[in-house]
Amino acid sequence: MPDLTKPPSPRPRRRRCRLCGICLGTALLALLVSSLAHLFSPPQPQPQPPRPSPSSSPPRFAVIIDGGSTGSRAHVFATGPGGRPDLARSAVMRVTPGLSSFADEPARAGDSLRPLINFAREKVGGAAAEVRLMATAGLRLQEGRVQEAILSSCRDVLRASGFRFEDSWAEVIPGSDEGIYAWVAANYALGTLGGDPHKTIGIIELGGASAQLTFVSDEVLPPELSRNFTFGGTTYTLYSNSFLNFGQNAAQESFREILRSKDSKNGTLVDPCAPKGYSRIKEVISRPSSASKSKLENQFADSGDGDFTFFGLKQSSSLSDFVLAGEQFCNKDLSTLRQMYPNRSDDDFSRYCFSSAYIVALLHDSLGVPLDDKRQEYHGTSIFR
Repeated sequence: MPDLTKPPSPRPRRRRCRLCGICLGTALLALLVSSLAHLFSPPQPQPQPPRPSPSSSPPRFAVIIDGGSTGSRAHVFATGPGGRPDLARSAVMRVTPGLSSFADEPARAGDSLRPLINFAREKVGGAAAEVRLMATAGLRLQEGRVQEAILSSCRDVLRASGFRFEDSWAEVIPGSDEGIYAWVAANYALGTLGGDPHKTIGIIELGGASAQLTFVSDEVLPPELSRNFTFGGTTYTLYSNSFLNFGQNAAQESFREILRSKDSKNGTLVDPCAPKGYSRIKEVISRPSSASKSKLENQFADSGDGDFTFFGLKQSSSLSDFVLAGEQFCNKDLSTLRQMYPNRSDDDFSRYCFSSAYIVALLHDSLGVPLDDKRQEYHGTSIFR
């Protein structure tokens, strides 16, 4: 496995803050952005006829396209009477590949959004709505000219979508913002916003190309890693850091590069993280030298000790319980897994088993999460359902 060095944390300990574990994917990002920027913001004051009663108010819609590293998702959010989320009218659709896969043909990137636009139109009906595109680490890894060419293609499609749109609404967001969006979404969903900052939940979000760490901190933070956020009259000082190339897919590709550099048997990669019987023909893939490499060593990381949550295990499980669960699954023969999950590919099993090892390396070896701390809680969504 890649060597991930534990980041130093030489600062005094802060008061305890609960930390929520790995958030797989970026759905929380879209939920937060929609909630803050569109759904819960009051309408601009303007002359208007008497407003209908809340029970007869039509729903309001917002469309957020989350441009992740492996795919793009359209999140259609609705609010009902009183501005509360209307989950029955909200919907999501995902398409692959991600926008960054169009680096060699950026003019085609916009076309990949058309199915999402059609989906959103169907869900919104004739209601007015605005659409925003927020691209994350997949595009952050690309050169500036490639980013702009891909965004330009997407803007052309979004302008013609029939939704309200401005060119500035399609952008590549910073990793720290991505972490803050996920933090707000998680705490809004848990009802911990608007009160004591130390009762909030921290998040470690594991995406495809980057990982984000965000939580409330009382310590003096470097300005580039500190943000103030106000909700319900309460101001939160947040530590938010993003580690580019430490997402699950990027880490697995880096791991495979290490395997490729070693001798292989009959041109086949021997992957110690994969299920028994899994093999992969040796490939030679070169990465652009311009792609930035993020390192955990020598990066500021606050002392995020506390309660972690990770979906999929019982509450009050320890990280060592997660290790055992991964070992039990990945020690199964590949033929057995194929029978158990006939709709999954061998590469799905490979990714799942790599992630079970990588998450432990990231949380324990790099971020210092204790293996046997029973105060930790795990909640999450399994890859296999």
